[in-house]
Amino acid sequence: MKTFIFFATCATFCGGLLAQTAASTAARSDSPNGEHRVSNEDMNIRAYIQLLRSDVKKSAAQVMGEVMQLDTDQSQKFWPIYKEYETERAKIGDQIVGALKTYSETYDRMTDSTADNLANQVLGIENQRTVLKKKYYERMKKSLGAITAARFLQVENQLERLMDLQLSAQLPVISQ
Repeated sequence: MKTFIFFATCATFCGGLLAQTAASTAARSDSPNGEHRVSNEDMNIRAYIQLLRSDVKKSAAQVMGEVMQLDTDQSQKFWPIYKEYETERAKIGDQIVGALKTYSETYDRMTDSTADNLANQVLGIENQRTVLKKKYYERMKKSLGAITAARFLQVENQLERLMDLQLSAQLPVISQ
């Protein structure tokens, strides 16, 4: 199951990268001096590839900044809201750490009850993440408009999935 989730996540991510690569190739234009201009999609792909090669958590804000492509006015509105979002997201991250600690402590003696508690805890965390993203999507939309807010949500979802993949790739699957 772990292998399937890994390959499904990679296929989804890589499929998105391939679609973006095709779109960016079509979006390039030749300059009068014969050089190729790099499109926004190319810059986004490069940022995500760089993120994959580094520690996701440390690079998330940097990638967010690069992909959001905010002007000065938008940046002044976006970053304070994003910092509040990060603070609230960190609290959810603490819950993830707690669940991981419980998982690692009970892995060798897993019971149905413990597995059920952990599964419900993970589902609750997923729900909290969704509620948090909805809350901050609305704040971003009110302050910056729906397009910028949707871009934030898109980038945040991609980063979240990368972080989840980074964590889950290190966890053994529950066995009997």
